[in-house]
Amino acid sequence: MLAAAAPRRVWAQPAASGPHSLPALPYGFNANEAAIDAMTMELHHGRHHAAQVAGLNAALNGQAALSALPLDELLMDLGRAPEALRTALRNNGGGHANHSMFWAIMGGQDGAPSGELAEAITRDLGGAEKFRADFNAAGARVFGSGWVFVTVTPAGQLAITTRPNQDTPLMEGMRVLMGNDVWEHAYYLRYQNRRADYLNSWWNVLNWPAINARYAAARAGTLRV
Repeated sequence: MLAAAAPRRVWAQPAASGPHSLPALPYGFNANEAAIDAMTMELHHGRHHAAQVAGLNAALNGQAALSALPLDELLMDLGRAPEALRTALRNNGGGHANHSMFWAIMGGQDGAPSGELAEAITRDLGGAEKFRADFNAAGARVFGSGWVFVTVTPAGQLAITTRPNQDTPLMEGMRVLMGNDVWEHAYYLRYQNRRADYLNSWWNVLNWPAINARYAAARAGTLRV
């Protein structure tokens, strides 16, 4: 008789009730194996991101006006929140925004930008090779935990920038085209301390049609997080 299959791990934790929810991954946990192992994806989404959603909802408990705001508007003006809540909103709200973007731009099969985005990369970032090298270098320079981003203006101009912890350019009124998480929990199971290897591999799983669509949305004024 065949032994019964071991039960599947369930890493996700329920978020505190509130206006924000953990977005479902648009692909399986193993979809990014060319750069990120399935267990890291499962833990990263179901534990780390879920905990930030829970923390954000907990911080918004009893705050009707803040709870009614879209996430990007909340982050763009944290000064409207009571001072005692700002750190929790910054850390958890920023983490929720950053990770929601992060999942959406992965799950691809290598590829390359095209159309207006490819033209903007050449114009503003020196072409595809220089862009990739400069983005990786910026991510490698982040001290401790943080993110490396590409911001995009309504006119379509691109720039590479970094932020510590779970901060996001949304907090300065900017829009994010794409970004990579360089917290150790994003890569440690496979790469240990080899962040540079992780940064190099990450390009293999980018979903360029999704990033192209984000660029178009930024130009149209409809890009949120």
